[in-house]
Amino acid sequence: MSIAKHGCSAMWLEGRVALITGGSRGIGRATALRLAALRPAHIAVGYVLDHRAAQETVAQLHHLGISASAHCADVSDEAAFREVFAKLQSQHGRLDLLISAAARASFSPLMEVTPRSWQRVMDLNARAFLLGAQCAASLMIDGGRILGVSSLGGRGYLPQYGLLGAAKAAIESLTRYLAVELAERNIRVNSVCGGFVDTDSTRMLPDFDEVASAVAVRTPARRVGTPEDIAAVLALLCSSDSDWITGQTIVADGGLSLRQ
Repeated sequence: MSIAKHGCSAMWLEGRVALITGGSRGIGRATALRLAALRPAHIAVGYVLDHRAAQETVAQLHHLGISASAHCADVSDEAAFREVFAKLQSQHGRLDLLISAAARASFSPLMEVTPRSWQRVMDLNARAFLLGAQCAASLMIDGGRILGVSSLGGRGYLPQYGLLGAAKAAIESLTRYLAVELAERNIRVNSVCGGFVDTDSTRMLPDFDEVASAVAVRTPARRVGTPEDIAAVLALLCSSDSDWITGQTIVADGGLSLRQ
């Protein structure tokens, strides 16, 4: 069913301004392209390393008829991250949607985690989600959406995933608290828990192919997730059809978490 046939009630994002951190690859990029169907006025693509990928994403959005721009900033660098919001305020006067998809993985047993690596992963994931929410909310003049990305490793044990799992658990907790604190301003805060998703980050896992095969066998859908699977749920949370949903982390994992 097309967006047009679905009805105009779903078109909350039409004419609004969105920022997607980590928007040059993986879940962020898939979400940026998915949101084009919702006709936003502008999509800002945040990235940190791959300038070419960011420009390619922007070019694809332009091809789809959507105004877009690329913004290079390490979300763990507070000054640089704040500058992105300052630019959006200067250029557009507002921000209506923040999708915090930027992430950095570090896989190792917790007994080998150093204070430096702990701080780095927390800054790039949980702290960036909180800082982004604070900056975005200040630009949301008539309500908005703030969305995070979590994973099953934030809810249970995955080998060598403890550090990132702790950061994802923090994102889910922040989602609940921010939803309550921002509700009076008509800002809805939610996250999507993607299970095992085939991205550049998960491919950094030792023995990725073996792990992916094992996950696919355990998943009722008989495959691992794709960035597009998660992008579809994030897009739903960007529509008016999700107006009564806030403070939730929606699990989209093909049924993997149902298996004990």
